[in-house]
Amino acid sequence: MAGPHNLALLLKANPFFAGLGDDAIEAVAVLCVSRHLDPGETLFLKGDPGDALYAVRRGQIRIATGSSSGRRLTLNLLGPGDVFGEVALLDGRPRTADAVAVEPTELYTVLRRDFFDLLERRPSVAIRIIELLCERIRWMSEQMEERALLPLETRLAHRLVALSEDYGCELHVSQEELAVFVGASRESVNRQLQDWRRRGWVELSRNRIRVLHPSYLYRSHESDGDLAARDPV
Repeated sequence: MAGPHNLALLLKANPFFAGLGDDAIEAVAVLCVSRHLDPGETLFLKGDPGDALYAVRRGQIRIATGSSSGRRLTLNLLGPGDVFGEVALLDGRPRTADAVAVEPTELYTVLRRDFFDLLERRPSVAIRIIELLCERIRWMSEQMEERALLPLETRLAHRLVALSEDYGCELHVSQEELAVFVGASRESVNRQLQDWRRRGWVELSRNRIRVLHPSYLYRSHESDGDLAARDPV
Protein backbone atom coordinates (compact mmCIF):
# COMPACT_ATOMS: atom_id res chain seq x y z
CA MET A 1 0.00 0.00 0.00
CA ALA A 2 1.82 3.08 -1.25
CA GLY A 3 -0.10 5.56 0.91
CA PRO A 4 0.78 4.10 4.34
CA HIS A 5 4.39 3.52 3.28
CA ASN A 6 4.79 7.12 2.15
CA LEU A 7 3.10 8.46 5.29
CA ALA A 8 5.46 6.37 7.42
CA LEU A 9 8.42 8.06 5.71
CA LEU A 10 6.97 11.50 6.47
CA LEU A 11 6.26 10.62 10.10
CA LYS A 12 9.80 9.31 10.56
CA ALA A 13 11.11 12.71 9.44
CA ASN A 14 8.77 14.59 11.80
CA PRO A 15 10.36 15.56 15.15
CA PHE A 16 7.18 14.68 17.07
CA PHE A 17 6.70 11.17 15.68
CA ALA A 18 10.29 10.17 14.96
CA GLY A 19 10.82 9.10 18.57
CA LEU A 20 7.98 6.59 18.48
CA GLY A 21 10.05 3.93 16.77
CA ASP A 22 9.55 2.23 13.42
CA ASP A 23 6.93 -0.32 14.52
CA ALA A 24 4.64 2.30 16.08
CA ILE A 25 5.04 4.65 13.11
CA GLU A 26 4.12 1.88 10.68
CA ALA A 27 1.02 1.13 12.79
CA VAL A 28 -0.06 4.78 12.65
CA ALA A 29 0.63 4.98 8.91
CA VAL A 30 -1.67 2.04 8.17
CA LEU A 31 -4.57 4.18 9.44
CA CYS A 32 -4.09 6.82 6.75
CA VAL A 33 -6.56 7.79 4.06
CA SER A 34 -5.80 10.14 1.16
CA ARG A 35 -7.48 13.46 0.45
CA HIS A 36 -7.24 15.88 -2.47
CA LEU A 37 -7.86 19.64 -2.26
CA ASP A 38 -8.30 22.08 -5.14
CA PRO A 39 -6.71 25.55 -5.02
CA GLY A 40 -8.61 27.70 -2.52
CA GLU A 41 -10.44 24.72 -1.01
CA THR A 42 -10.77 24.75 2.77
CA LEU A 43 -9.41 21.85 4.81
CA PHE A 44 -10.79 23.18 8.09
CA LEU A 45 -11.88 26.46 9.67
CA LYS A 46 -11.12 28.01 13.04
CA GLY A 47 -13.49 26.45 15.56
CA ASP A 48 -13.90 23.15 13.70
CA PRO A 49 -13.30 20.00 15.77
CA GLY A 50 -9.71 18.84 15.86
CA ASP A 51 -10.42 15.35 14.60
CA ALA A 52 -7.44 14.44 12.41
CA LEU A 53 -3.73 14.63 11.68
CA TYR A 54 -2.54 15.61 8.20
CA ALA A 55 0.66 15.16 6.21
CA VAL A 56 1.26 17.03 2.96
CA ARG A 57 2.24 14.72 0.12
CA ARG A 58 2.30 17.47 -2.52
CA GLY A 59 1.02 21.03 -2.79
CA GLN A 60 0.83 23.76 -0.15
CA ILE A 61 -1.45 24.59 2.78
CA ARG A 62 -1.80 28.09 4.21
CA ILE A 63 -2.58 28.33 7.93
CA ALA A 64 -4.27 31.69 8.51
CA THR A 65 -6.47 33.63 10.89
CA GLY A 66 -8.21 36.99 10.97
CA SER A 67 -6.78 40.15 12.53
CA SER A 68 -8.70 42.64 14.63
CA SER A 69 -8.79 44.94 11.59
CA GLY A 70 -10.48 42.28 9.48
CA ARG A 71 -7.38 41.36 7.47
CA ARG A 72 -6.22 37.79 6.95
CA LEU A 73 -2.88 36.91 8.55
CA THR A 74 -0.80 33.94 7.45
CA LEU A 75 0.56 32.06 10.44
CA ASN A 76 2.37 29.34 8.52
CA LEU A 77 2.88 27.83 5.08
CA LEU A 78 3.09 24.03 4.91
CA GLY A 79 4.52 22.08 1.98
CA PRO A 80 5.47 18.52 1.01
CA GLY A 81 6.70 16.53 3.99
CA ASP A 82 5.08 18.75 6.61
CA VAL A 83 2.92 17.06 9.25
CA PHE A 84 0.36 19.10 11.18
CA GLY A 85 -2.57 18.59 13.52
CA GLU A 86 -0.71 16.23 15.86
CA VAL A 87 -1.89 18.07 18.98
CA ALA A 88 -5.51 18.14 17.78
CA LEU A 89 -5.18 14.42 17.13
CA LEU A 90 -4.68 13.98 20.86
CA ASP A 91 -6.94 16.56 22.53
CA GLY A 92 -9.72 16.96 19.95
CA ARG A 93 -10.15 20.63 20.80
CA PRO A 94 -11.35 23.18 18.22
CA ARG A 95 -8.95 24.37 15.54
CA THR A 96 -7.33 27.71 16.31
CA ALA A 97 -6.90 28.82 12.67
CA ASP A 98 -8.05 28.10 9.12
CA ALA A 99 -6.25 25.74 6.73
CA VAL A 100 -6.71 26.39 3.00
CA ALA A 101 -5.01 24.86 -0.04
CA VAL A 102 -2.86 27.35 -1.97
CA GLU A 103 -2.51 25.03 -4.98
CA PRO A 104 -3.63 21.48 -5.89
CA THR A 105 -2.77 19.55 -2.75
CA GLU A 106 -2.72 15.90 -1.72
CA LEU A 107 -2.81 14.96 1.95
CA TYR A 108 -2.50 11.87 4.07
CA THR A 109 -5.06 11.87 6.88
CA VAL A 110 -5.26 9.93 10.16
CA LEU A 111 -8.58 10.27 11.98
CA ARG A 112 -8.59 10.77 15.74
CA ARG A 113 -10.99 7.89 16.42
CA ASP A 114 -8.75 5.45 14.53
CA PHE A 115 -5.66 6.72 16.35
CA PHE A 116 -7.25 6.23 19.77
CA ASP A 117 -8.26 2.69 18.85
CA LEU A 118 -4.56 2.08 18.18
CA LEU A 119 -3.55 3.54 21.56
CA GLU A 120 -6.01 1.26 23.35
CA ARG A 121 -4.49 -1.76 21.61
CA ARG A 122 -0.90 -0.64 22.20
CA PRO A 123 -0.44 1.15 25.56
CA SER A 124 3.32 1.40 24.99
CA VAL A 125 2.62 3.81 22.14
CA ALA A 126 0.48 5.93 24.47
CA ILE A 127 3.33 6.11 27.00
CA ARG A 128 5.76 7.24 24.31
CA ILE A 129 3.27 9.87 23.14
CA ILE A 130 3.21 11.32 26.67
CA GLU A 131 7.00 11.53 26.64
CA LEU A 132 6.96 13.26 23.26
CA LEU A 133 4.40 15.78 24.50
CA CYS A 134 6.69 16.64 27.39
CA GLU A 135 9.49 17.25 24.89
CA ARG A 136 7.16 19.48 22.88
CA ILE A 137 6.37 21.55 26.00
CA ARG A 138 10.07 22.08 26.61
CA TRP A 139 10.57 23.12 22.97
CA MET A 140 7.71 25.62 23.17
CA SER A 141 9.25 27.10 26.31
CA GLU A 142 12.51 27.60 24.42
CA GLN A 143 10.65 29.29 21.57
CA MET A 144 8.97 31.68 24.00
CA GLU A 145 12.35 32.48 25.51
CA GLU A 146 13.70 33.21 22.02
CA ARG A 147 10.89 35.67 21.32
CA ALA A 148 11.44 37.37 24.65
CA LEU A 149 15.24 37.60 24.60
CA LEU A 150 16.60 37.51 21.05
CA PRO A 151 16.65 40.75 19.04
CA LEU A 152 14.34 41.26 16.08
CA GLU A 153 17.21 40.97 13.57
CA THR A 154 18.00 37.45 14.75
CA ARG A 155 14.36 36.29 14.88
CA LEU A 156 13.61 37.70 11.44
CA ALA A 157 16.77 36.26 9.89
CA HIS A 158 15.99 32.81 11.27
CA ARG A 159 12.43 32.95 9.92
CA LEU A 160 13.41 34.12 6.42
CA VAL A 161 16.15 31.52 6.11
CA ALA A 162 13.80 28.75 7.29
CA LEU A 163 11.07 29.80 4.84
CA SER A 164 13.54 30.05 1.95
CA GLU A 165 14.84 26.55 2.70
CA ASP A 166 11.30 25.19 2.57
CA TYR A 167 9.82 27.19 -0.33
CA GLY A 168 12.69 28.67 -2.32
CA CYS A 169 14.28 32.10 -2.35
CA GLU A 170 11.14 33.96 -3.56
CA LEU A 171 8.64 34.12 -0.70
CA HIS A 172 5.02 35.13 -1.17
CA VAL A 173 4.60 36.68 2.25
CA SER A 174 3.71 40.18 3.43
CA GLN A 175 5.60 42.21 5.99
CA GLU A 176 2.56 42.11 8.27
CA GLU A 177 2.59 38.31 8.10
CA LEU A 178 6.30 38.27 8.91
CA ALA A 179 5.65 40.53 11.88
CA VAL A 180 3.17 37.95 13.22
CA PHE A 181 5.75 35.18 12.66
CA VAL A 182 8.43 36.92 14.72
CA GLY A 183 6.26 38.73 17.29
CA ALA A 184 7.13 42.29 16.27
CA SER A 185 5.48 45.34 14.72
CA ARG A 186 5.22 45.67 10.94
CA GLU A 187 7.17 48.95 11.13
CA SER A 188 10.11 47.28 12.88
CA VAL A 189 10.13 44.44 10.35
CA ASN A 190 10.05 46.96 7.50
CA ARG A 191 13.03 48.89 8.89
CA GLN A 192 15.08 45.72 9.15
CA LEU A 193 14.12 44.52 5.67
CA GLN A 194 14.97 47.90 4.18
CA ASP A 195 18.40 47.74 5.77
CA TRP A 196 18.99 44.28 4.26
CA ARG A 197 17.69 45.55 0.90
CA ARG A 198 20.27 48.35 0.93
CA ARG A 199 22.97 45.77 1.64
CA GLY A 200 21.79 43.69 -1.33
CA TRP A 201 20.77 40.71 0.76
CA VAL A 202 17.05 40.77 -0.13
CA GLU A 203 14.78 42.20 -2.82
CA LEU A 204 11.39 43.60 -1.81
CA SER A 205 8.14 43.95 -3.75
CA ARG A 206 4.47 43.92 -2.83
CA ASN A 207 3.79 40.86 -0.64
CA ARG A 208 6.98 39.24 -1.90
CA ILE A 209 10.49 38.93 -0.53
CA ARG A 210 13.37 37.45 -2.49
CA VAL A 211 16.18 36.14 -0.30
CA LEU A 212 19.44 36.69 -2.21
CA HIS A 213 22.02 35.78 0.43
CA PRO A 214 20.59 33.57 3.21
CA SER A 215 24.04 32.92 4.67
CA TYR A 216 24.56 36.66 5.18
CA LEU A 217 21.21 36.93 6.93
CA TYR A 218 21.94 34.05 9.23
CA ARG A 219 25.31 35.49 10.25
CA SER A 220 24.24 39.12 10.39
CA HIS A 221 23.34 39.11 14.09
CA GLU A 222 26.78 37.67 14.96
CA SER A 223 28.73 40.44 13.26
CA ASP A 224 26.46 43.46 13.50
CA GLY A 225 25.28 43.78 17.08
CA ASP A 226 24.66 47.53 16.73
CA LEU A 227 21.61 46.84 14.53
CA ALA A 228 20.14 44.52 17.13
CA ALA A 229 20.67 47.08 19.85
CA ARG A 230 19.11 49.84 17.78
CA ASP A 231 15.91 47.91 16.97
CA PRO A 232 15.30 45.17 19.54
CA VAL A 233 11.53 44.66 19.21
